[in-house]
Amino acid sequence: MSEPASISTGIAQRYATAVFQLAKEANTVKAVEADLTALQDAMSTSEDFRALIHSPVYTREQQGTAITAIAKKMKLSPMMANTVALMATKRRLFVLPQLVQTLRDIIADDKGEVTADVTSAKALTKTQADKLAASLKKTTGKTVTLHQTVDETLIGGLIVKVGSKMIDTSIRSKLNSLQNVMKEVG
Repeated sequence: MSEPASISTGIAQRYATAVFQLAKEANTVKAVEADLTALQDAMSTSEDFRALIHSPVYTREQQGTAITAIAKKMKLSPMMANTVALMATKRRLFVLPQLVQTLRDIIADDKGEVTADVTSAKALTKTQADKLAASLKKTTGKTVTLHQTVDETLIGGLIVKVGSKMIDTSIRSKLNSLQNVMKEVG
């Protein structure tokens, strides 16, 4: 892992741990989860929000003022609003994406849940998703939440990632393996 990435991860881990412990004590974990969803949506849909987080052009005061107004508009819980405001004053908003992911992981772990990233050639039906979640629950022993994405270049099959484990049953992967075998033969 590169040094800047590990520094960002370390910073995000410390903030996430603090927020989770405070939320747990105050019984506001559900509110924090809703805040995480709102922040994730804002980061994925708003170019301006991403620019505010990552651009060094904005001063501490500009970031602080903007993030406070955004938090109020998004109706973030006081704990999360204070956290992002503190991150702005410390010039740490650039770790917000890692904070959101780390905090989600901590909350899921506390609930005994695990998230599986599923990439498929076409969208899974409700029945297929339920069967996959049930199968993964048997394997992991934890409640599984599926995060689904569609990648038509897979041709067929699935790529499932749970933690550090990955299962690739895609047609694209099988064709690549076959191509490599054919290169070795001839």
